[in-house]
Amino acid sequence: MKKLLFLSVAALIALSAAGQKFDNLALTPPMGWNSWNKFHCDVSEALIMKAADALISAGMKDAGYDYIVIDDCWQVSRDENGEIVCDPERFPHGIKYVADYVHSKGLKFGIYSSAGTVTCQRRPGGFGHEYQDARTYARYGVDYLKYDWCGSTSQDAKSSYTNMSTALRTAGRPIVFSICEWGSNKPWEWAGTVGHLWRTTGDISDNWNSMIDIFEKQKDLSRYAGPGRWNDPDMLEVGNGGMTTEEYRTHFSLWCMLASPLMAGNDLENMTPETKSILLNKEMIAIDQDTLGRQAICYRENADYQIWVKTLANNEKAVCLLNKSDEKKSVLVDFELLAGIRSFGRGFGGMMPAPPAGGAGMPGMPGAPAAPGMGTPAGQRPQGAGTPGAANPPTATQQRPRMPAPLTLKDYTVRDVWEHKDLTLKETSVYVEMLPHSVKVYRFVRK
Repeated sequence: MKKLLFLSVAALIALSAAGQKFDNLALTPPMGWNSWNKFHCDVSEALIMKAADALISAGMKDAGYDYIVIDDCWQVSRDENGEIVCDPERFPHGIKYVADYVHSKGLKFGIYSSAGTVTCQRRPGGFGHEYQDARTYARYGVDYLKYDWCGSTSQDAKSSYTNMSTALRTAGRPIVFSICEWGSNKPWEWAGTVGHLWRTTGDISDNWNSMIDIFEKQKDLSRYAGPGRWNDPDMLEVGNGGMTTEEYRTHFSLWCMLASPLMAGNDLENMTPETKSILLNKEMIAIDQDTLGRQAICYRENADYQIWVKTLANNEKAVCLLNKSDEKKSVLVDFELLAGIRSFGRGFGGMMPAPPAGGAGMPGMPGAPAAPGMGTPAGQRPQGAGTPGAANPPTATQQRPRMPAPLTLKDYTVRDVWEHKDLTLKETSVYVEMLPHSVKVYRFVRK
């Protein structure tokens, strides 16, 4: 009896430690707007309400952006009961009033705090008040919580975020939990049961080098992403002035290929036509929001030129050509080869057309056949084949299921996602001109 009781208690402890996030939330990457990148601490009731109005009037709600998130600096202290207190001058009607306004527009409301004793701007953090704050956020009507890592000192990240996740669950209101731990403790390895998205790096800055450096750090993380659990390379800088229009188009495209959360961070009331054309590209957004939830994988890399492939539902795919260099490039693109790429599980594999020498699919690249001298030598059986205990070929009654026939270019319509037109290919291989710091994104649409 004592043993049974001990096992029951151990099971409960293990369940608690595993995290209690709300399921069936963020089944596609969250989309919305966050105040920080443009306004930093200069937030107010009026700003947030105007942002909600501007998001709708700009057509962003119709494009899928539905969260309005207040970042740091809305809070100033705690009262005698430990309740968090918002800035009475900047939010004279209180946070629930703002949340109600956002909800009245058919949008969702998000808020910010930190797992430490203070936030990044030295406002009151959540440490020691997790359950109290979770009840407060539920009472406000919060739908999304960004939880930072400032002021955390010697805390254990997994335990701290699990504690807040369980507190949100206990409060009873379904809230998307955004873990902003900066990737310091490899949250992709443990946060899938704790939160719905997790930052993978430090903060983004509004410049090319910062953006592309963060993008490069996502290469090995694709297997951790999926519906309800997303790698977050940070919010968008599109429209904030530090990059060219071409670079912002690249920034947005890469985030969509990664199945990243799309949190705009610009001045929604004063968007240029170029900024709108990027943030409102519904074809690019559809790649990000694809229900399969796959993050793109780098299929080929050759110095400053890369090919990224994102598997989509309905056996479709998106292909992104990336020119990271400071010079124009003319690249030969074999669309027949790209059409033949098959994705199984989290990597590439299966039958492929024979690649051109030195081209995409070269030996050693994902999905490529082994190079001479690699694997089992030609004409030899694998070591141990046919010996006791070895893996033998399946019998006639145990045949492995056949792989589906490889798709070819004739199975697809190839669509240029930024030109918004289908390609007419007279040859299967064509030269594509690429500007510095630019992308070309093609969607292979099943016929």
